[in-house]
Amino acid sequence: MSDNPFLISASELERYIGRDGLSIMDASWYLPAQKRLARPEFEAGHIPGAVFFDQDEIADISSPLPHTLPDEAFFAQAVGALGIRETDTIVVYDGLGFFSAPRVWWLLRTFGARDVRLLDGGLPAWTEAGYRLETGPASPRPASFQAKLDTNAVVFLDEMKRIVDSGAHQIADARSPERFRAEAPEPRQGVRGGHMPGARSVPIGTLTDAGRLKSPDELRVVFSAAGIDPSQPVVTSCGSGVTAAAINFALASLHNHTVRLYDGSWTEWGSRDDTPVETGPAR
Repeated sequence: MSDNPFLISASELERYIGRDGLSIMDASWYLPAQKRLARPEFEAGHIPGAVFFDQDEIADISSPLPHTLPDEAFFAQAVGALGIRETDTIVVYDGLGFFSAPRVWWLLRTFGARDVRLLDGGLPAWTEAGYRLETGPASPRPASFQAKLDTNAVVFLDEMKRIVDSGAHQIADARSPERFRAEAPEPRQGVRGGHMPGARSVPIGTLTDAGRLKSPDELRVVFSAAGIDPSQPVVTSCGSGVTAAAINFALASLHNHTVRLYDGSWTEWGSRDDTPVETGPAR
């Protein structure tokens, strides 16, 4: 059993499947360059009893930005339709181990779910253990999810501007070092390269080992090397708000309860002409 209250092992989950109050979500989501399709993969094989959480659909679909926070009523309806209650123990996983699932872990907690955990190692860990899969679409029984947005968990553009201007908070960016330094192009058209002034580069890959979250001691080394004090307030960012949540998860695992996520992330910041941008290494 993991000492991390936000993680559950494949063997633990296998023992608990079928118990009342347990819900399982496949939160797989992939970048275009990864050339994988999450929903067809779910239907080809998923953990028994799991439902599919579509991060592009359970979002503010009126926003020009990708998969940003919806309002409480929309989230409650969409998640309730998946058979999820905020009082459930909810286990979230993805097809890469530790990539997109932290975003849904963060979303559920931000909207009031009380007990949300990640499957350590994700679907690869489940299949490597030899546990069975189900196929086909899910057919959940609708439930009632009472959503209440925790506004302290999220940062929007105007506040992010003030944070950058003041330098009062640490900023951790989960994108690749090359994108952070503007040495590689952004995948979305019209988005500048570089990073917010004062930001530090914490690529998502530095947080994991073979698709599993690193140990607390290893995570402290990662954050120290990046110039981030994990005991102090941090705002996270990435390309579009998905992998930023991996930093939130890692910091929460280190008992940082003041970490917040900039929902618009670089897609919003880098596409505007009224936001400052730096290139090269962190200063």
